[in-house]
Amino acid sequence: MSETTGKIPFTHDGVTYETWYKVVGDLSTKNRPLVTLHGGPGISHHYMLPHTSFATSHHTPVIFYDQIGIGQSSHLKDVPPEFWTIELFMDELDNLLIYLGIRDDFDLVGHSWGAMLGAHYAAYRRPAGLKHLILVSGSASMKLWAEGTNRLLDGMPEDLREMLKKHEREGTTDSKEYHDGTQIFYNKHVCPLVPWPELLLKSFANMFEDPTVYSTMIGPSEFNITGSLRTWSVVDKLHDITAPTLVINGQDDEAHDVGNWPFFAQIPRVKWVKFAQSAHMTFFEEPERYKEVVGEFLTNV
Repeated sequence: MSETTGKIPFTHDGVTYETWYKVVGDLSTKNRPLVTLHGGPGISHHYMLPHTSFATSHHTPVIFYDQIGIGQSSHLKDVPPEFWTIELFMDELDNLLIYLGIRDDFDLVGHSWGAMLGAHYAAYRRPAGLKHLILVSGSASMKLWAEGTNRLLDGMPEDLREMLKKHEREGTTDSKEYHDGTQIFYNKHVCPLVPWPELLLKSFANMFEDPTVYSTMIGPSEFNITGSLRTWSVVDKLHDITAPTLVINGQDDEAHDVGNWPFFAQIPRVKWVKFAQSAHMTFFEEPERYKEVVGEFLTNV
């Protein structure tokens, strides 16, 4: 299977940055490409690479890219916090689609933050070329995301909860104790596999190396949302999504049902599949079922 990588010029507010991308497969064929949106924001594309399998099984070109601020794309550690907006990332996605010549015919799969970006993009930009939208382990608003993660946190040991809250109250969330405590939560509700897959570790390592985007837009953890996305919501615009949509989450997913319900209730053409043996990483935890469910949706809907 052929692979092409490169960097795309991306101009924002008069300054040109670079978006790194990889195409697996041949865009010159008539097969509709699948564009992947990674999570975070600020966690690199590597953990999304299991989607490469669709290039083989469905002869679908698959496109990966590092959103600006992470991985092999331009890093910007000194820009003001207000630089990082969802409009920035939608503009970057549009720029990618235009550069690759696929804006008129493409499918989109977003995971976690990528699902939020994908839903926002589909609802506000309403791209005519978007034929299938797949929202994996996302949420329709950050308020609902936080409500869900805090419900899950209530099910964790009391001493762990109290330790985490203490650090949040005292502003010491950069301590090792707080980091180790969040990892306990992540090992249950993000990825319970032991050890974590190497691709997932690589994506997190990129985030730890440059946490600028994550810390600015999310905050110190998945359940303590203090960043600029804390008020984000697409709930009131979901009815404007015209593409057939597949919603996926796991039984133990940090992307709780409470955040996914608006997708199912308000997107006009939607299907929701819940994975009984998964947390947040369905494509690692139940890979064969994931490929079957997504492949059937892309082929038959």
